[in-house]
Amino acid sequence: MAATVETPFSELINHPKATLAKLDTHPAHTMRLRRRGDEDLMLTTAAHAAQETELVSATTRMFVAMMRHDKAALSLLVDVVPEAFPWVRFLPAEDVRAFVVELVETLRAAESVDNHAPVVQVITEWRHTAEVHADPELFSQLTNDAEDHGTATIPPGA
Repeated sequence: MAATVETPFSELINHPKATLAKLDTHPAHTMRLRRRGDEDLMLTTAAHAAQETELVSATTRMFVAMMRHDKAALSLLVDVVPEAFPWVRFLPAEDVRAFVVELVETLRAAESVDNHAPVVQVITEWRHTAEVHADPELFSQLTNDAEDHGTATIPPGA
């Protein structure tokens, strides 16, 4: 995969034609616009964005179809998911399977509304669960304390 070309956002403002020419000639047709003090922006062509969307959509539909029609495919995915998400090794086996099922179902739902944020949320939540399992002291604290401490409040300054 070709590395994304990077440039300061100010270059786009000050030299728009030259900056966009870099975008058009770059194999990835994607440019990171660095902004001082703010989150960077990604600039791409509409055709490239449409291709990426179609790629994600097609891959998602194939995975979902495989999982729904073949239980062996689900088992295979459970077996290989540590390659993509090494942190699942800290999860109990039944949680790895639950993660895969939730991930596939969320991929399907997110694809249907063209919003990938829920998929990222599922991955983030399961990664945090794995982090708890990886820390025996934290795991013990979170699973052995049955006392209700009441409503959680937002810490000052958060």
